[in-house]
Amino acid sequence: MKKIILATLVLFALASCKKESQKTEENLGSADSTAVSKEAEAPKVELKEISQQELVQHLSKKDDTLYVTNFFATWCGPCMMEIPHFKKKMQELNGKPVKFTFVDILDKTAWKDKVPAFAKENGLENHIVLVDESKFDNTFFSNFETWKGNGIPFTYFRKGSKTDEIEGSMSEEMLNEKINAFLK
Repeated sequence: MKKIILATLVLFALASCKKESQKTEENLGSADSTAVSKEAEAPKVELKEISQQELVQHLSKKDDTLYVTNFFATWCGPCMMEIPHFKKKMQELNGKPVKFTFVDILDKTAWKDKVPAFAKENGLENHIVLVDESKFDNTFFSNFETWKGNGIPFTYFRKGSKTDEIEGSMSEEMLNEKINAFLK
């Protein structure tokens, strides 16, 4: 009896997949050139490329704002795992003196398509900057106590002269703890 039920379920699943595939093919065939050109004209996200010096100035700000700077790449699994935690915290702290910046330094080939698509999909268009790591001089990593550029994600926290660093992916709890420690 179990075999009959299982076989029926498998056949039903296969039939459903085939129907969905046929619908997709029908929809593709009926799309006209106007619909295709409207999709191609969707607004493109332009991300800002900054220099090493501009990034260092950002990392060095010593005012009453908490600066959370995350170095990431769209191909980095651990980076992508922690992005939802950052987004949630950004919404939670909206209007507070906290500034989140995401820095893509590693994959220039993705700067034209993958990173802008990621920014748009996640609502991070105004929070992502691009920095060409090949232009870093030997002083750049002296801005950090532990990070030497050998792993991402990396998050740097600064408020006034207090700093903290985390190399590796953070859980939501860890991110909350770090930020709350600065906001006390």
